[in-house]
Amino acid sequence: MRAAVMFGAGDVQVKEVPDARIAQQTDAVVRVTHAAICGSDLWRYQKLQPTPDGVRVGHEFIGVVEEVGAQVTSVRRGDLVLAPFKWSDGTCEFCRAGLHSSCLNGGFWGGELDGGQGEAVRVPQADGTLVPLPLEPADPRLPAVLALSDVLCTGHHAARAAGVGPGATVVVVGDGAVGLCAVLASARLGAERIVILGRHARRTDLARRYGAVEVVPERGADAVERVRALTGGHGAHAVLECVGTGAALRDALDMARPGGAVGYVGVPQDGEGVDVRRFYRRNVTLAGGVTPARAYVPVLLPDVLSGRLDASAVFDRTVEVDGIPDGYKAMAEREALKVLIRP
Repeated sequence: MRAAVMFGAGDVQVKEVPDARIAQQTDAVVRVTHAAICGSDLWRYQKLQPTPDGVRVGHEFIGVVEEVGAQVTSVRRGDLVLAPFKWSDGTCEFCRAGLHSSCLNGGFWGGELDGGQGEAVRVPQADGTLVPLPLEPADPRLPAVLALSDVLCTGHHAARAAGVGPGATVVVVGDGAVGLCAVLASARLGAERIVILGRHARRTDLARRYGAVEVVPERGADAVERVRALTGGHGAHAVLECVGTGAALRDALDMARPGGAVGYVGVPQDGEGVDVRRFYRRNVTLAGGVTPARAYVPVLLPDVLSGRLDASAVFDRTVEVDGIPDGYKAMAEREALKVLIRP
């Protein structure tokens, strides 16, 4: 089968790889119908050291079950399913607590395992991972559903971690797909006023469609000053950090009002920390981390299917498997926000 393999920074190739097949009786094999390139994939695309054997990539996909192991009971051949960006068993103590991202027997797609950017995937722990969908493979709502595999759940996690609710003033740091989904999630949770930090008109225009009322193009101290001016000098109730750099997190903390909260979900990239004195005296809460997408999908899916929660517009380019390298290039050069893959 064909799949995307990354051999180093800027080097993604589509290669023939071994077919996905059952290895454990808790596995399923899924033929991919929809996949995506994630902003977090770009960090590796920009930094990966040369790797002769390459690494498989991709962690967002929908597909049709082709085969199941003898112990799989929740899905069967022919089912259309969504896979969250991390697989989990659904039964360990952390899964039972709704923290599937910390599953004792889970893991991430790609690396030595099949990645979602290919024709098929072996899914470990299929019962705890896959979400059956009441749709046909040609349903036009599937791009909106695909957003639940990562970015929409991640935006929701940021909003939940920061306690977004009715009447809240929210600032979203970052205008990538996760930041835009954080806007959408905040609007769903009843935020009264949403501000987004961003400089790209196509993205900030979409943020306004999703519920943002103000755009702050500044960065650093200028952005903090602007946000405070917009919020009566106090800062926001909730700030959602959707970038992943130390600078973005520090700015987010400075934008929160006393007693406010920062929900951080940007994958940390530079290892830069923050001085706790930056927010200690203001009693600002810092919460977030890796999104337990498998816990959120059942909660959000009904709103996605009804059209109330539609993040499909973040996909602004579509490629086939052979076009995946061009999709990476387009996103890296900001010619595309998020690329949809249709094998």
